[in-house]
Amino acid sequence: MPLARRPAPPVQPAVAPSPRALRARDLLAGERAVCIEHAGERYVLRLTRQNKLLLTK
Repeated sequence: MPLARRPAPPVQPAVAPSPRALRARDLLAGERAVCIEHAGERYVLRLTRQNKLLLTK
């Protein structure tokens, strides 16, 4: 007598995790600019007078 098979559960699409959130004020720590090194290059993240962030190489 064959065994009864249960239907397979529905496959859930893989959901990418949300990127980690950092506060600009924590990154800048009271300064107007901070250096970020990536792949041997140095970048500068600045807070402008208009309170916007500017990332330059």
